[in-house]
Order: sequence, then C-alpha cells, then structure tokens
Amino acid sequence: MIDLYTWTTPNGRKVSIMLEELGAEYQVHAVNIGQDEQHDPAFLKISPNNKIPAIVDREAGVELMESGAIMIYLAEKYGKFYDVGEGRLRVLEWLMWQMGGIGPFLGQVHHFVKFNPGKAPYAEERFTKEAHRLYGVLDRRLEGRDFVAGDYSIADMAIWPWISRFEWQQIDLNQYRHVRDWYVRIAERPAVQKGYQVPKFMNDVPMP
Repeated sequence: MIDLYTWTTPNGRKVSIMLEELGAEYQVHAVNIGQDEQHDPAFLKISPNNKIPAIVDREAGVELMESGAIMIYLAEKYGKFYDVGEGRLRVLEWLMWQMGGIGPFLGQVHHFVKFNPGKAPYAEERFTKEAHRLYGVLDRRLEGRDFVAGDYSIADMAIWPWISRFEWQQIDLNQYRHVRDWYVRIAERPAVQKGYQVPKFMNDVPMP
C-alpha cells in the first residue's frame, strides 16, 4: 500500500496518473494547498519542502517527496514505464526537461497571466513567450513519434498534466498539432482519466 499526499495540480496529477497506470494499491490523502495544509507539521515530516506530492511506501518503509523522484522510484519498483539503456536516458532526459522547463515556466504563466493579469506586463510577455518556445520544442520532438521517449513512459506522464492546462496558458493546441495529437492520445487512456480526478473531481479533462 502506498499513501499518496496530493492535490489537484499538475505535479500532483503526475503521480496519481502513474499509480493508476501501474494498477498500484494506494490511499489518497488530500493536502489542500489553498488552505495551507502543506504547512502542517505532520506533512512536513514527509515533505520537508512543504510541497505536494509526497508518498509513503508502507511495504518498503520509504518516504519520498518531489514528483520526479517519486516517478523514478515507482518506475524502478514496478519495472514499468522506464526503459533500459539508451531508451532510459531519453526518458530521463525528457523528464528532467519537464522539471526544469515546462513545470517552472508554465507555472509562472499561470501566476502572471491567469491569476494576476495586468500587474506585471514584462513578466506576462516573458513567460508567455517562453511557454510558446517550450510548446515548440515539444511539438518538434513529437513529429513522427507517438510518445516523447520511445514507448509511453514517465516522461509523458510528467509532461501531460502541465499541457492539460493549455487554456490557463492561453495556448491554442491546434497551433501545435503534434502536441495536440499526443495530448489527445494520452487523455483518452482510462488511467489518465481516473488519475486526473485525484484527490477529487474538479473538471472534466480539458480537450482541444
């Protein structure tokens, strides 16, 4: 049994989608970041950086924070969605791309463009421009490919929840047709549909 501490954010959805894809037995603990529950002392013992998601693997006695680390751990534990050899490097490469680019920069678009429009025009322009650059990188990568790194992997699961907020980013997915097709392909997976709604239903999976 794995305890998953999470909320309805792209980073949280990465792990719930992966657990559903694995068919793993897990228990959900909602951490409402809108009510500052991530600062609760009990949660801080598991996630010292007071960020979701975090897991406790009761079987192995492992507590782990940071979504990328959790995904690598689960992939190694279950032996799925993480290739070997050269393929493994490509998965790791694109997982790190998500963690260093897609996540931080699209998060800034959400902050400045969706939630605080008009307050910092320079920031809005800078991060929107970077969002389009990153979408372009992903679009070129997906040309002629079904998934970003060979077979469906943790790299896809990590990137997809951030792209699912394309409306927040004021992105028209039809401008990036390879991303659009990849996005729809993954969105139609039953495990993705289910994992998207953890820890609670917020909205249907957005579709272009």
